[in-house]
Amino acid sequence: MFELGKRISWKAFLGSVLFIIVQVFAELNLPNMTSNIINNGIATGDISYIWNTGFRMLLLTGITIVAAIIGVHISAKESQRVGLQIRGDIYRKVMYLSKDKVNSIGAASLITRSTNDVEQVQMVFMMFLRMMMFAPIMGIGAAVLSYTQNPELARIFFVSVPILIFLLFIIMRSAIPLFKLIQKKTDRLNLIFREGLTGVRVIRAFNKSTYEEERFAEANEDFMQNNVKAMSIMSLLMPIMTLVLSGTNISIILIGGEYIAIGNMPVGNLVAFINYSAMLLFSFMMMSMILTMVPRAQVSAARINEVLNLESTIQDGDHLFDEAELQNESSQLAFDHVTYYFPNAERPVVDDIDFSMKAGQTLAIIGGTGSGKSTIANLIMRFYDSTSGNVYLNGINVKELNQFNIRERIAYVPQKANLFSGTIRSNMLFGKKDATDDEIWQALKIAQAKDFVEGLELGLESPVEQGGTNFSGGQRQRLCIARAIIKEPDVYVFDDSFSALDFKTDAALRHALKDETEDAIVVIVAQRISTVMDADLIVVLDNGKVVGKGTHESLIKDNETYLEIMNSQFKEGENE
Repeated sequence: MFELGKRISWKAFLGSVLFIIVQVFAELNLPNMTSNIINNGIATGDISYIWNTGFRMLLLTGITIVAAIIGVHISAKESQRVGLQIRGDIYRKVMYLSKDKVNSIGAASLITRSTNDVEQVQMVFMMFLRMMMFAPIMGIGAAVLSYTQNPELARIFFVSVPILIFLLFIIMRSAIPLFKLIQKKTDRLNLIFREGLTGVRVIRAFNKSTYEEERFAEANEDFMQNNVKAMSIMSLLMPIMTLVLSGTNISIILIGGEYIAIGNMPVGNLVAFINYSAMLLFSFMMMSMILTMVPRAQVSAARINEVLNLESTIQDGDHLFDEAELQNESSQLAFDHVTYYFPNAERPVVDDIDFSMKAGQTLAIIGGTGSGKSTIANLIMRFYDSTSGNVYLNGINVKELNQFNIRERIAYVPQKANLFSGTIRSNMLFGKKDATDDEIWQALKIAQAKDFVEGLELGLESPVEQGGTNFSGGQRQRLCIARAIIKEPDVYVFDDSFSALDFKTDAALRHALKDETEDAIVVIVAQRISTVMDADLIVVLDNGKVVGKGTHESLIKDNETYLEIMNSQFKEGENE
């Protein structure tokens, strides 16, 4: 599980073993010393011996406590370090995975795997460093020392231990399948809960609150019932342990009493033997409890490994742009007969896309819903790689470029305006980490966001909730556009990011943007004719295919699809 030797520090492992040995050694000596007090002190009336032995017992008890505290500290610290490492590995993996791989797992499941599953693995790591090593050492030591007290009496363990093992096996065999189901049911519960949170307004709008509550209640009830079954079975461990231990002690006392009566065994040895038998059986119980946790942790480990073993379909190239190269060449963006299929799709999302743009030019992509507009934006950003054909940035195939290098040169505004919790300033610095206040205000001015930000009491320090939910859709879009503008890239990609703006704001923003982006390529994905009509090149898509290319004036003359879109957005006579 996670290649234990690579995850656990060997210093922590050896330190844990050392303190476990010290703790076990001290604990195993206590029953023997109790036996000596009874046999050599109480039986003979030697008060001095009782005090001396009692003082040594207190010293050993102190050593046991100190060793246990240090051992627990080491195991807790190491297990938390392992959890920290695994969560970091999952997060970094997800950050670099291609979109199709992330979607194959799902957001709800990824959250569960990085929290609940990691906690399960952490717990087993801690148990491994403590109980998994402590229990066998204690059990073996107790068995050997009980044999030294009375070899004949030790035969009782040949009966009690197999009985205990058999009963534990029955319990584990029943509980383990239920524990394996817990993680899957946790996924389901998180999925429904997350859908309810993110879609709460839609749920209320369609009066589906009762339906969603029932759906969640069903999943919650299923999760609870599975846990109740598992815990009910596991609750039998303590009664069974008590039953076997009590039966063993009764047998030891009965048989040991006869040995004492005939003089074959001192009373102190019987007391020590009872203590050792309790230690032996308790060790088996600890091991059984750990073993019941291992299957659940194995399921969690497999789910985590599934994420860690995913390979992104987007692989970095070796080429890096250098500053001299960028200064000597103006920005260029070209699609060379690009076709892209989604995984397992029967037909391409976009087919044979071909165009070329230079710095200072604006490319607009327009088409109906599902025509592949956003896919072209994703191909530019290299969120997807073309199935055939190539995308070129400054004359270089993007597949040969480092992804970081590509995205350093491109500013992207997605369809869904996404802001991060913090302040307006922190969101602007997301685009350029060393941006000055003047640069931020200039970007806000171009994005037509300056007026409403100035109207806020705290200005740039105004709080932004997760997702920017404390702003309207249009305000969020303008802040996202400002975040892209402040980056001052070679290529701007606006993926339907003007849709929440009114026509006046849309026009003002595009006019201000044109002056700002004279040395850059601007790619606008849109559905409104008014947004794209000033572009140098308009690409018209229909079902993933290019059905028209040209300026607004040329397309309205002879492109049927473009005319249909325009006529659907303007009243008769307005399009003239």
